[in-house]
Amino acid sequence: MVAPRLCLIVVAALLAGCDAHLPEQEPLTGGNARNGKDLVRQTGCGSCHTIKGIPGASATVGPSLEDVKKRTYLAGRLENKPANLIKWIRNPREIDPKTAMPQLDLSEAQARDIAAYLYSR
Repeated sequence: MVAPRLCLIVVAALLAGCDAHLPEQEPLTGGNARNGKDLVRQTGCGSCHTIKGIPGASATVGPSLEDVKKRTYLAGRLENKPANLIKWIRNPREIDPKTAMPQLDLSEAQARDIAAYLYSR
């Protein structure tokens, strides 16, 4: 019975290592990508979006959030800059009143952390 236990330990170590490369302070946003990953999970972003690094986040209601850093535009209308992504995360309906993106009532710091996570992926 050592083999199954060893497999579980190895899998747990590998999963923990996935977060090891996430920066505590992502340079573009100044946010904490590790906190951002937790916030992405807690707020349920994966129920609408595909998000790299978030188990089960493979929904297609909203656009994929993979490679956000490489995009020219955010939400189809904003230049891809950290300040714009943070603004979109905090108050999407201010930018597009008809968006399906919900108002999450996040603080500036929380939105900055989520942006840090998305830019780090």
